[in-house]
Amino acid sequence: MELQRIAFNPNNLEKNIAIRESKSENQVGKVVKILLEDGILTQKQIEYAQRVLSKLETPRALISVLKELRFITDDHVKNALANNAFAIELGDLLVELGHITEKDLKIAHEIQTNDNSKRNLEKILVDQHIIDEHVLMGVLALRLGIPYVEAGFSRIDPILFSKAPIKWLEKHQLIPIGEEEHGIRIALVDPDNKQSLQAAKEIFGNNILLAITSKNAFEKVLQRAKRDEVKTAATPADKSVTVKLVEEIILAAIDREASDIHIEPLQDRLRVRFRQDGVLMLFKELSTDVSSVLTNRIKVMCNVDITEKRRHQGGRILFEYHGGELDLRVSFYVTVHGEKIVIRLLNRKGVLLKIEDIGMAPQMLERFKEDALYRSSGVILITGPTGSGKTTTVYSCIHTINTPQTSIITAEEPVEYVIDGISQCSINPKINLTFEETLRHIVRQDPDIIVIGEIRDNFSAEVAVQAALTGHKVLTTFHTEDSIGGLIRLLKMKIEGFLISSTVVSVLAQRLVRRVCPECSQNYKPSTAELQRIGYTPSDVIGTLFCKGDGCSYCQHTGYKGRVGVFELLVLNECVRNAIIEQKTSQEIRRISVESTGLVTLMEDGIFKAANGVTTIDEVFRCLPRLQKPRTLSELRRLLGE
Repeated sequence: MELQRIAFNPNNLEKNIAIRESKSENQVGKVVKILLEDGILTQKQIEYAQRVLSKLETPRALISVLKELRFITDDHVKNALANNAFAIELGDLLVELGHITEKDLKIAHEIQTNDNSKRNLEKILVDQHIIDEHVLMGVLALRLGIPYVEAGFSRIDPILFSKAPIKWLEKHQLIPIGEEEHGIRIALVDPDNKQSLQAAKEIFGNNILLAITSKNAFEKVLQRAKRDEVKTAATPADKSVTVKLVEEIILAAIDREASDIHIEPLQDRLRVRFRQDGVLMLFKELSTDVSSVLTNRIKVMCNVDITEKRRHQGGRILFEYHGGELDLRVSFYVTVHGEKIVIRLLNRKGVLLKIEDIGMAPQMLERFKEDALYRSSGVILITGPTGSGKTTTVYSCIHTINTPQTSIITAEEPVEYVIDGISQCSINPKINLTFEETLRHIVRQDPDIIVIGEIRDNFSAEVAVQAALTGHKVLTTFHTEDSIGGLIRLLKMKIEGFLISSTVVSVLAQRLVRRVCPECSQNYKPSTAELQRIGYTPSDVIGTLFCKGDGCSYCQHTGYKGRVGVFELLVLNECVRNAIIEQKTSQEIRRISVESTGLVTLMEDGIFKAANGVTTIDEVFRCLPRLQKPRTLSELRRLLGE
């Protein structure tokens, strides 16, 4: 609905419009009340805006609706706050202006209550990415009635700046910007700090014009000043401190069950993020001064050249800690601001998921076992992008079929789980132990089951097919978007269609989506717009259990905890085999698979999991490809067996 097209006609309003009393965006906030008292707004205008707001699908702030209806302007809001800003709590003001929601404010207050570092509300809102720092600074400036200055070294008067020592500026968290007509403009991180204001007057005189700046901008200016002062980077951190810092980062990643650590040099800081449940989360930000020593420490740990800073490098670390040992794969990537480091954490504890626990629906799991896993020979392809859980699925399959009477041999890069009773080979190109060399010898080891870490070229694809032709069972992974894509890519690798159709028994495509947090899960009714994106109507989802997480300390206020697999299983039958031999298009093969094999697509499996409260619609659209309109939930229930 476009608000600009709604004409305001008081004569059409009913005399008594019911205003919802629920805790929602329709409540009249203090700013609106001030505008009403000042005569800027009328009661009828407010009621009309509330009526419009109640019909909107997407939640909005009442003030934003009043603005779009042109009942008020930004200047009206600014003037209303000029003499009344401190009568409104900052959090309430941010909610009323539409920058955050009531839920966001509740989360921030909960974090503040449990936070040992005693951060203020503003810092929590920025650290949790609830609000952008620039937006927050703008609201604080509006509340104080002073300008917001994004301090930069290029715009600062060098003569004024040199009047005070850098340590003094750092102590009082202020920056002299320049001289104006009515005084000297001073930007403070905290304009409410009376001691800083008095200190500024002692150095720069009584004619002070206040402004507010962000902590980030302030620190950037101070860092530049320090570098200019000593003509070099600040003194690097002590070696023992650096060792402890690297250990702290790795242990924190283990504690948070992260899969990757990203250490990224930016222009003004070093950012450390963890990939948790498939999503990057900020851990901490460090000074650029520690970047070099931190990088060198990690290079020493993985035995790579610390003097090489112009080329990309890679290495490995065996990290021992109180809980065991962890295999870390490290990648150094040269950027314009320095070397970015990504560390992948590989589990060496041998904790394997059972095939029943990876998230496959009952009927799909039963079919995968009987028609693929328990077959005596043939190629089983596990497909999906990087980080989709393919390796975990392969190992759960090995765990299921591993018996004392079976010989299983693997070629992996690297070995991620060490399993007793299985001959595992970790590829090492540095000593010429390549995939090609290993695969040449693997069939001479009299295996029953061959596990190839990944089909990466024509040679590995041919080895897999030839091994299956000679009566071996082959499990391998492939980087493709879906199950049909795995077959098409084999054809593109110049593997003959008749060989594919006679050796490949199954293709299992998968993704990982985040689970709804069990501690803060709440029932949730999808909006009409969300259902339209799926291709459903409200009547199609009657009796379902859609859920969303409110956010709590257990899930770090994300609403999600852990991940679950979403699967698309293709078991090849005669119709599909003939389509491959005839080299039909992926669309035709998909249609034949859906009609003749009961194929359930990734999107359909994801929607079904969302309808059962396992994940959310947002996650389904974030992670899964949509290649065709999903079938009804009742049909999916019949096919998946839940």
